[in-house]
Amino acid sequence: MINADAGMTCRPFMTWSGIGSGLKLIQSLALGAATLFVFSHAAMAEEVADAEFAALQADAKESFKKGVAPFVKEYCLECHGNRRTKGGLNFEPALKNPGESSAARKWMQAFANVNAHDMPPDDSDQPLAEERQQFLESLGKIKYLSAKDPGPFVIRRLTKVEYGNTLHDLLGVDVAVARELPDEVAGQGYLNSLSPMQTEQYLGIANEVLDRIWPAAGKPPTDSQNRLLGKPPAPGADEHESAKKVARSLAGKAYRRPASEAEIGTLVGVFDLGRKNKLDYAGSLRLMLKAVLVSPQFLYITPAKDAEVGKKIVALDDYHLASRLSYLLWSTMPDAELMKLAAAGTLHQPDVLKVQVKRMLLDARSGALFDGFGAQWLGLMDLDSKTFDPKKFPQMNPELRRAMYEEARLFFDSIVRGNRSVVAFVDSDYTFLNETLAKVYGLEKEVTGAKMRKVKLTNENRGGILGMPGILATTSFPNRTSAVNRGVWVLEQVLGEHVPPAPPNVPALEKQNQKQVANLTLRQRTELHRTNAVCANCHKILDPIGFGLENFDAIGRWRDKDDTGGAIDAAGELPGGKKFSSPKELKGIIAARKDDLARNLTEKLMAYALCRQLEGYDKIVVDQLMKTIAQDGYRMQTLITEIVTSYPFLNRRVQD
Repeated sequence: MINADAGMTCRPFMTWSGIGSGLKLIQSLALGAATLFVFSHAAMAEEVADAEFAALQADAKESFKKGVAPFVKEYCLECHGNRRTKGGLNFEPALKNPGESSAARKWMQAFANVNAHDMPPDDSDQPLAEERQQFLESLGKIKYLSAKDPGPFVIRRLTKVEYGNTLHDLLGVDVAVARELPDEVAGQGYLNSLSPMQTEQYLGIANEVLDRIWPAAGKPPTDSQNRLLGKPPAPGADEHESAKKVARSLAGKAYRRPASEAEIGTLVGVFDLGRKNKLDYAGSLRLMLKAVLVSPQFLYITPAKDAEVGKKIVALDDYHLASRLSYLLWSTMPDAELMKLAAAGTLHQPDVLKVQVKRMLLDARSGALFDGFGAQWLGLMDLDSKTFDPKKFPQMNPELRRAMYEEARLFFDSIVRGNRSVVAFVDSDYTFLNETLAKVYGLEKEVTGAKMRKVKLTNENRGGILGMPGILATTSFPNRTSAVNRGVWVLEQVLGEHVPPAPPNVPALEKQNQKQVANLTLRQRTELHRTNAVCANCHKILDPIGFGLENFDAIGRWRDKDDTGGAIDAAGELPGGKKFSSPKELKGIIAARKDDLARNLTEKLMAYALCRQLEGYDKIVVDQLMKTIAQDGYRMQTLITEIVTSYPFLNRRVQD
């Protein structure tokens, strides 16, 4: 069983307090510093929000005292306390400080296990149904025990894609110049330093970039050189002052903010070093540009100023906000309009910021939001490398994999740029196909040619991400479908529910007696597997969803019989009594859960935007955002705008 993280891991980062270790590798350039502008909501609205929060916090304290603490002490501490910590889980610290971020994951795991009736274990005393329900309801209020806090400040390194895009926008070079950098590995934690090998890679790329934009000896300056460095000083002019002007202009562009005097001094010092080593004026500027390209100020997104002394929470300065916004939506540096607003100190104003979000989402560059966030959310990051049995699925060649990915990208982009409801992700009557992918849909007669194009779907079992071949393929095994994987994917990635991990030593279906199950369908084999009491609680929730999609084979083709020749039974019932008998009906049930769909997407996108897991107060913020998102019909642009204008996105906690 898969235990997916509730948050979206996205980009390499380091906390402000831990930046030293990474920057020592390139310490010839000092990391810039200085003061952030503090901005807030209208005073009256702030007072009302704070009063509401105080009331909710008081209720949460009382609810925890009555509904959580007694339950944990009665049913959990014997195995999960200071004396015994089965599974490495100890609730005693969480009981003392229930609102701290360190307790959040424990409470999430407790909720999932108790809700699935996995805990307390069958051989232990069992709570009454009323006790269990009160415990679950009280856990839902624990978020209100968190202090108002934008969360830990994350200063992060540009991803491989962002780095390539930034070099392109800054210097005009092909984004492929960054191809040798390693890909980020989603879900494997965040990178908080630069290794010596990575530093060497950045130096190598900087040399390659300079070779591309710099003229050969004796040749006139290139357009890129003139644009970045200006004309050389006239004979007899002060080269040092000229280099200082170039450094100020160059650093302002490359650092995405005004450079400090110390940073400019460092760059001019590099220029002077070049002159002392017999380099000419142009060669010394080249050395200075190289220093910029390997500097932490270029490789990391950094604030423009230090926080005011004594402040624990400060607002992002407008330059920092411009970069955070641009790299979120475009995966590249801010454009001239964002930089102009940042220089004027108006970008943070709510009305101005909302206009910019709208403008940026309508720009073609917003397609980067899928490659950064959407593909990770849908689980398509590894589609190109996923293994399939070549005898059973010879169609899964690179061309088909690319088409599957492109279908999801174009579909995601159509919902974002078209400002459609999040419900459209689950229930739509169109998709994007070319001839290669149309064969999977059985539409090869209607769609010909290599170009992807929008196609109206008449089969109501199709349409939306649940019936999308790329997603169905990534949630399958190399040689067959997986009802469990698909069920987990729907619950966690679409509906935002947390599925507890599988118990240890649970045998796979392949371990069943093959003679006994030879004539059974996959559903029958899975139901037999479910007779194991250890497996039953989770499988009764997961399997119906997965079997509701069993008409789609391991690469997403429609079928009426499974691999054994038995008829597909796609009927099922979800918790709450909702019954279905086809993918169409399952889609309808899930699409009706609009608030769950929108909340899950909001939480995952916010975690991606902040580059960290969501904590207690973040959940309160999501509750607030959901009111506006729901009022506007759960539209995607509203969802994204609410995240960008939220308290955690606009503020940061100052680290000691």
